[in-house]
Order: sequence, then C-alpha cells, then structure tokens
Amino acid sequence: MKNPEIPGLDIPVNNIYCIGRNYAQHAKELGNSVPKIPIVFIKPLGTICYSDTTIELPVQSNDVHFEAEIVVAISKEGKSISQGSALNYVAGYGAGIDFTARDIQSISKKQGQPWTIAKGFDNFAPISTFVPSSQIENPNDLDIKLFHNGFVKQHGNSSEMVFPIANLISFLSSIFTLHPGDLIFTGTPEGVGPVESGDKLEVLLNNGATTLTVNIG
Repeated sequence: MKNPEIPGLDIPVNNIYCIGRNYAQHAKELGNSVPKIPIVFIKPLGTICYSDTTIELPVQSNDVHFEAEIVVAISKEGKSISQGSALNYVAGYGAGIDFTARDIQSISKKQGQPWTIAKGFDNFAPISTFVPSSQIENPNDLDIKLFHNGFVKQHGNSSEMVFPIANLISFLSSIFTLHPGDLIFTGTPEGVGPVESGDKLEVLLNNGATTLTVNIG
C-alpha cells in the first residue's frame, strides 16, 4: 500500500515526529516541568487522516483529549542541519490534532513506559491541507486556534514555542536523517481537553490560511 499523501503538497507522508511540552503554559497545565531539550515521540502512519474525517473513540480509553498543533512538512533529505538553514528544508505548514488517550498516557507516565499506545490509535493525527512554505511570511509568527463545538479552547502562536521550528528541525536532524514527507507535530498550546461522541473540532492556522475539521463518532 502507498503511504498517505500530505494534502496540498502531494508528498507521501514518511515519518511522524511529535514534540511534547513545547509550550510552557501547556506543560504547566498538566503539571509537567518545561523541558531543557525537546521531548520527541513518534506516531504510526495509521494515525494520519484528513479534514472531515469522523474519528471513532477507542474502546480502550475513557478520556481522549484534543491537542491542536502546527505541523511542519519536510521537503528534502537532511542530516545535521544548522538552525540557520533549517527553514530551507520545509515544504509547507499545516494544522493537525495530536489526539491523546490521556488515561492511558497517565498510566504509562507513572510506570515509566512510552506513550505510543496513548498517541497511536487509528486516525489520532488528522492533518489539514498544507500551505507551501513560500506562502508563509514568518514561520515564527504562525497563529493556531482550536474550536470545540464552536467555542475557542486553544489559541497559540509559534512565537510562544519553547523550541522554535528551526531549532526542532536542527535537533531532530542531529539524531535522525530527515526525509521528504516527514511531518513534525510541533507541540500544543494550553487549553487541551476531552472529547465526546458527537463533538466537532475545527482548527485554524493563521486565521484560516488552512482549516482542519473533524467529527467525533
């Protein structure tokens, strides 16, 4: 089977890197310290889905949370990329939701285990159509907003990131060789919360430059 494509860029999705606690206020709302180096985890390909998908809640969890994020798509292969040249490796920017089974994650954290199951259920990483990097004037001033049933629950800006986008690309490439189609979920601002069957979520990047809408089944 072919890997799913990144809408708007027509590049197949490759690896899915995610960054934890990259907004100080979000770290604090969950009672976590602000990290000194990026916290990295990976989602499987089966988590990728698209706008207007209806996401079925897994029977294994009673506490699934939304986490709206700015998502970066990588355009070309790179290793040990400098921060100064990092943004030259970006194909485009989109909106995404890192769904998290918070009850499963809490147990994993207490036991010192990975977060893979809590983050890895099918369709747990919906993404919007991506805006090509050439159309983004300032990646360090990207606005993201999540509406939960019509009410704003999250509102953040890439300027508030603990580790800016260029820093993340440089850091990841110091460990992994980055490839075209790699996605980086750059972390979520404060305001995460639970979803229930029948809910509607809408995420806007840069006041509607691209929009992601999902329904909870």
